[in-house]
Amino acid sequence: MSTEAGEVAPLAEYSVSGTFDLIVLATKAQDAIDVAPSLVPLLAPGGTLLPIQNGGVPLMLASQLGVRCLLGGLSNLTATMLRPGIYEQTNAGYLLLGELGGGESDRSERVRQWLSRAVNVKVTPNLQGAVWSKLLLNCSVTTIGAIAGLTMRAYIDRPEGRELFCRTYDEALSVALASGVRPEKMLVDPIPPGWNGRSTSGEAYDLWLAEILNGYGDAKASMLQDFERGRTTEIDFINGYVVDTVRQFGVNTPVNTALVETVHAITRGQSAPDPNHLLQILQTSVDRGEVSVPFPLSNKGERQ
Repeated sequence: MSTEAGEVAPLAEYSVSGTFDLIVLATKAQDAIDVAPSLVPLLAPGGTLLPIQNGGVPLMLASQLGVRCLLGGLSNLTATMLRPGIYEQTNAGYLLLGELGGGESDRSERVRQWLSRAVNVKVTPNLQGAVWSKLLLNCSVTTIGAIAGLTMRAYIDRPEGRELFCRTYDEALSVALASGVRPEKMLVDPIPPGWNGRSTSGEAYDLWLAEILNGYGDAKASMLQDFERGRTTEIDFINGYVVDTVRQFGVNTPVNTALVETVHAITRGQSAPDPNHLLQILQTSVDRGEVSVPFPLSNKGERQ
């Protein structure tokens, strides 16, 4: 499928207040936080700003701008930019939108109908739960793949990769539940089978994990593409959002904290994507006395 760009202009040229009934903000997370306040005056009375970003951006903008002019949105599409203007979509996903305050609304349905002319769009009455469900996968699938330089299917075959996925996911899920959010089923049930504060091994868990692999296992992490292009990553709005949120609830997040530190080190050029990070992050958490791992570690952080 191809499309031609319509009328395009710098944001500064849109200076007339009340110009738009709907503004779709589809940028990197940090850019959305920066530009959103300047977009609100461009909305017509009753107009809607729809941010579609990874991580906690819709919730952060709601606390900053209020929910009256905002719908929340997220993408359940996976795609890789082959070159500028050329993208390969790797799943049969969709956009999801809803009221940040919860429930259903006429405007959600109107926006869904309008955007559905171009892409599959669904509406949820539990947008906050959906944001956290996507965040759980971003924290584990995307970030771990980026720091390792591997697809999920490649790193999950390593014992340390699977363990790191479980630890990362478990921590983020514990934070979501502690905050009172009810994560919504999207690709999979957000609470793994038999979960009791941490993931448990078994056939049911393996089938649950296989569903995630079917959806995301072969996708190249967008964060890894950021590394390759020298761009700022969205880590502060993904694993970093989990770490910031947890301060209110007293839940330990040593693995997510170590992932954030690793991504920042790669961004600064002090490190590079490497499968060895998988074990190093687990070792860092062990050294802090905050987690244990099911296989022995040497002093150099290597599996024996």
